[in-house]
Amino acid sequence: MSDRTTAFRQLHTRPQPLRLPNAWDAGSARLFESLGAPAIATTSAGVAWALGYPDGYKLPVDVVIGLAENIARVLTVPLSIDIENGYSDNPDVVAETALRLVDAGVVGINIEDGTESPARLAAKIEKIKAATSKRGVDLFVNARTDVFLAGLAESSKRVEETLARAALYRAAGADGLFVPALLQPAQIQAIVAGVELPLNVMAWPGLPSAAELGQLGVSRLSAGSGIAQALWGQAERLARDFLETGRSDPLGEGQMPYPQLQGLFARAGTKG
Repeated sequence: MSDRTTAFRQLHTRPQPLRLPNAWDAGSARLFESLGAPAIATTSAGVAWALGYPDGYKLPVDVVIGLAENIARVLTVPLSIDIENGYSDNPDVVAETALRLVDAGVVGINIEDGTESPARLAAKIEKIKAATSKRGVDLFVNARTDVFLAGLAESSKRVEETLARAALYRAAGADGLFVPALLQPAQIQAIVAGVELPLNVMAWPGLPSAAELGQLGVSRLSAGSGIAQALWGQAERLARDFLETGRSDPLGEGQMPYPQLQGLFARAGTKG
């Protein structure tokens, strides 16, 4: 097991949740690392938008691999990549993608069920774990279930359905459980108590603070696409004003200085 793999696993065992300000390219990943992020994970939505694709399983696998290689090139901390549904219905193909990501320098992945059958995701996880184990790699597989996010069960049955899926994914070899749109403390506690996996939740209006989440037993807190969306909004406002008025002054407000930006990548320029 590599040092980064070991470090990434250990980050899920601390009293406070691992906070991941999800990146969408090498630049944002390096910036977040410079701010003290102990690991970097990607947002699939942010990645898709930055590369000119809609979110939702549209990214070509080769593009995802290239992105992973480019991000890994500039980092010293562990890297986890969101691969949505694995970009294939074939578990063997998904496992091959996972091996390519390992070769790119990735130590963890997110893979989700979405509206697909839980059994299909379990089969993908089994193949991923078998293939990486054969390679001698302990890839951290964070299984995402969209029971809450997509309303895949009635409100009163969502905890029960999440626990059933979590048990299936754990049996398949999953190392963590990601439940976006899980917000209520009582529901969080119930899932923590019923799942023998580190629980990952996503930043969302109404979600308890990181300190409270730690007390509830949450192991990982992801920003999701929130930071990327906030910056898209700011870029839209600046560009709209510039196009309409031609004013220069707003472009200087809140800028990160050029030398500081250059400094982020000074050591990465010739790496790899």
